[in-house]
Amino acid sequence: MIVETARGQEVGKVVTPAKDVPEEKLVLPLKKVIRKATEDDCRRVEENRRKEAAAFARCQKKIDEHGLDMKLVNVEYNFDRNKIIFYFTSEERVDFRELVKDLASIFKTRIELRQIGVRDEAKQKGGIGPCGRAFCCSTFLEEFEPVSIRMAKGQNLSLNPTKISGVCGRLMCCLRYEASAYENAREDMPNPGDAVITPDGEGHVKEVNRKKKIVSVKLQESGYIRDFPLEEVDKQ
Repeated sequence: MIVETARGQEVGKVVTPAKDVPEEKLVLPLKKVIRKATEDDCRRVEENRRKEAAAFARCQKKIDEHGLDMKLVNVEYNFDRNKIIFYFTSEERVDFRELVKDLASIFKTRIELRQIGVRDEAKQKGGIGPCGRAFCCSTFLEEFEPVSIRMAKGQNLSLNPTKISGVCGRLMCCLRYEASAYENAREDMPNPGDAVITPDGEGHVKEVNRKKKIVSVKLQESGYIRDFPLEEVDKQ
């Protein structure tokens, strides 16, 4: 479909059938669906992709000429070619005014340089994560939500950065998916160090498996460590 967006005309694909949406859930103002894409529209999209590759190479050359400390990530033409967006990452603020002038003189259209973060870079480039599946951010995640090391701790995961970080170098987005379930389970389960009563006597909690609802207890009388289902363990 050819649709109207804040950036001008863009090409999109219908992913759900028409449906009623409550007015309070609408993000206003709504943009128009202009038409179903024609064969000419599809050819223009393909041509835009080729132009983007050429624009990437020319922009990279200009970046090198100006000696700018920035990494070019992606180039995007909007459908009607009245604007080109150059996405880049940089550790610091970049003065790219002269670069914009050069690019405008080359491409004879509006130029926008947009600095993005490393997560956005992974979202745009795509790839395969440690799980063997395509990046969540480049497939179905619409927005990035905060992820903390506390979520990894709450799920008894290794805190080795290489184990819980994505290709972008940030904590993996999927750490958030089960965090709430573990939070709820934590409310029902004892914590390591708690004194408890088990069918085999009193003891102290050594470890808890919140996913399986298993409690490892060091028994006071024998000194053995045994696993018990949560329902067989009572806090003192």
